[in-house]
Amino acid sequence: MTRIPHRIGVLATTLALPAVLLAPTASAAPVRLGLPAPTGPYPVGSTDLHLIDHSRQDPWVPGGTRELMVTVRYPALPSAKPKAPYMAPGVAKAVAESDAPKLGMKPAQLDYRFPTHSRIGAPALGGDRPVVLYSPGGTLSRSHGTIHQEQLASEGYVVVAIDHTHEAEAVEFPDGRVAKKALPPSSIEVSKRMIDTRVRDTRFVLDKLGLSRAGMFGHSAGGFTAGETMVTDRRVVAGANLDGSMAHSQSQRIFGRVADEGLDRPFLLMSAGDHSAASDPSWQEFQRNQRGWTREVRLPDGEHFSFTDYQTLLPQLGNAPAAFIGTVDPARSVAMQRARLSAFFDKNLRHRSSEATSVSLSHAS
Repeated sequence: MTRIPHRIGVLATTLALPAVLLAPTASAAPVRLGLPAPTGPYPVGSTDLHLIDHSRQDPWVPGGTRELMVTVRYPALPSAKPKAPYMAPGVAKAVAESDAPKLGMKPAQLDYRFPTHSRIGAPALGGDRPVVLYSPGGTLSRSHGTIHQEQLASEGYVVVAIDHTHEAEAVEFPDGRVAKKALPPSSIEVSKRMIDTRVRDTRFVLDKLGLSRAGMFGHSAGGFTAGETMVTDRRVVAGANLDGSMAHSQSQRIFGRVADEGLDRPFLLMSAGDHSAASDPSWQEFQRNQRGWTREVRLPDGEHFSFTDYQTLLPQLGNAPAAFIGTVDPARSVAMQRARLSAFFDKNLRHRSSEATSVSLSHAS
């Protein structure tokens, strides 16, 4: 099996399952999908925000203003409000069309509109709440990290998940427009522009929501984004990188600033399979230069997409190639990740003012 080179550079992170290795399924009926329920004491509410950065042109589509969609998940009061679907209709369709051929399935068999455990517009629980930002892996949707977002929200965090428009497979706006992926061919310069755009997106969200203190985590390129944001923005006081390279080119040793300069704040590294600080030059450089607390947590029988919802979704589809989610038991993998992320953010954000109350649930454009 040819493994995806997801740690060679930041751009090679898409779910590129080799269809020839996966037998087509006989049934054309949609597979019933679901995510594990969060285990915290609070119900979870959610709302989607449409944010427009009128000061910035979109870097991928000429002539367009930079628009973002974010999902805010938060501890809520018990509610009978409807459950939020996993993905918006246009996103679910685009992701199904992208995933299906790689899984030996038909797009109609992939229903990414299944209900999550978040209630749309549920009344928010009062009190100050720590805020954590989430950035997805390259070409992935903010939805692909729903398991961790719901878990943290159920434990009392406000979680703000960001879609990076025209980099994600698709982003759907409230008026029904669907912005498709529009990245140019992979190169070092494109990688640099992509990470710079992600950092600008993140800082704009911090500005728009009026946040002065937050944590941040992300998968793959999202983990790289968390580190690069921390280099330039001290409002992010703790970060976690879930299996992401911090290089634009490993072979040429062209690393991000977070690797070259390190941080003076805590930064958690989570790795899987044959990826670790022992094999990743950008992580080695980061550890040499890191001044704040850091630790690497390994999931040796997991793989790169173990840190996304694919860890639990692929086995439900009957297609769970070890090269992408490993041989780890999905429930054990999710439990370990939840425990480590919660412990990390509890230590560095819990009981500290992060001005979560300034996250208005009506910060639309």
